[in-house]
Amino acid sequence: MHRSASRFTRVLACAAVPVVLAVSGCSSDSGSGSGSDGDGGRKSGASSASSPSAKPTPTLEKVAFAKLPEPCKAIVQKTVDTLVPEAKDKDGTSAKSNDLTSRATCSWNGLDENGLKGSEYRWLAISMARYDSHETLGSGNKRAAEQYAKQVEAAKTAEGATGVKAADAAGIGDEATTVTSSAKKQVDFFNQTVVARTENVVITLDYNGASYEGMKAPDPAKLLQGAVAAAKEAVASVAAANK
Repeated sequence: MHRSASRFTRVLACAAVPVVLAVSGCSSDSGSGSGSDGDGGRKSGASSASSPSAKPTPTLEKVAFAKLPEPCKAIVQKTVDTLVPEAKDKDGTSAKSNDLTSRATCSWNGLDENGLKGSEYRWLAISMARYDSHETLGSGNKRAAEQYAKQVEAAKTAEGATGVKAADAAGIGDEATTVTSSAKKQVDFFNQTVVARTENVVITLDYNGASYEGMKAPDPAKLLQGAVAAAKEAVASVAAANK
């Protein structure tokens, strides 16, 4: 019995060897798998390290002017009285705007009647547009410069205008152009337009005059002189509103 038991024990011991080897083999495979995962992790890390970093967002240029002045107060009252005698509304008429910090306009008109001497009509209007810096459209100054060029071109190609003359105007903002012309509407109208840019704001000032019933036609040179003076006041009002 003892001899049989010992032999049975040796058989069990031999039979257990392949089982242990099998387990060891599995453990070895598992370790190899872990090693693969480790390699994969290293490859992933290398890929991540070599991938390009996100480009930084460019800093937008800060604009000089964050708001516009009240359009009907951009020209002093004394100047309005001189340019538009007998204005229907001395305080001016402003147009509606969804954003008065970016768009604003005001106009004055009046007929100065002088009995048998005839009558004088005058019309004055100011339009202001302000531009902010935009990530895709560019800086406020760049956008304003583009609009300035468009406004000058619009003044030079106004419908019905004849004898159009454009000239650079020094001393009005960063850049300015005067455009003079005339148009026939029952009588001769003499038009004076001043387009000016001050930093990120574009100002378009229109001033025209006509005479009726025998009154001598207005002097275009004097009309232009008045328009330039008013444009200078408008440019100064933009800076004053942003102090």
